[in-house]
Parts: sequence; structure tokens; C-alpha cells
Amino acid sequence: MKLSTKGRYGLRAVLELALHDSEEAIALSLIAERQRISMNYLEQLIPKLKKAGIVKGVRGAQGGYLLAKPANEISIGDILRALEGDLNPVDCADVNHGDGSCSISDTCVTKYVWKRISDSINEAVDGIMLSELVEESKRVQIEVPADNITKQSC
Repeated sequence: MKLSTKGRYGLRAVLELALHDSEEAIALSLIAERQRISMNYLEQLIPKLKKAGIVKGVRGAQGGYLLAKPANEISIGDILRALEGDLNPVDCADVNHGDGSCSISDTCVTKYVWKRISDSINEAVDGIMLSELVEESKRVQIEVPADNITKQSC
């Protein structure tokens, strides 16, 4: 399974909000600058994150965006599903919906492979909370001074 830039950039944007959660709302332009993400691209991601209840907007001169709930209540799975949709590795009706709408469901044994992969992916991303990334980010910042950080495409 490969995540698109929506998932990768959106996760970075939400992490940026979480890193500055005790502060005031953060302008989208500042998130874009700090995370090296196109402002236009962020403008496409934020509505999906708002709809999912992950971020909220604040209007006005000091406006911007904040987390809609504490970082320890937001899983990475919540963020990725808001941006990418379901995280299933295949479009298999029996795995994705379990409704038996697949015409070969009774005899298809590969569905067990896809189901196990799907369950593993969802368990992994649902088991990582945004607050854990905040702590990891703080640890990395202590270990790697800012002037030694090179541009990366993650």
C-alpha cells in the first residue's frame, strides 16, 4: 500500500498544529512555510480534515487552524482515512464491506489475504496517536539541531 501526497502532507500539517497546540490558531500560510507544502495544496486538504472533526478553523485577524480535539484522541488512522478514504489494499467487496456482494465470495480464498493485510494496516495506524508523533518530534529536535536538518520528502 502506498499513501498519496494527500495523506503524507496532511499528516505533516496536522502534526504542525499539534506541535503548537497550546498556542493560538495557526495561519495556513505558516503551516505551508514550516512544512514546505504548497498553500494551494493545503487549501484542498483542510476541508477534509475539518469535515472529519480533526481540525477547526478560527476566523478573524488572529485566525487560522487548531486541532478540534486533543492530540491523544486523534489517531494517525483518523487523519489518513479523512484524507485518503479507506486504507484497504484492494477493492474487494467482501473485505471492504463484508456484505457478501461479491459473486465469488463463497469460493474466493484470496480474500483472507486481503482481509489480514487490511486488518494489520488499520490496527497499525489506529494504534499510533498524534500525541506520540509530537513526542517523537520533540525528541528528534533535541537530537538533531535545526541547522543539521536537510530537506526530505516524507
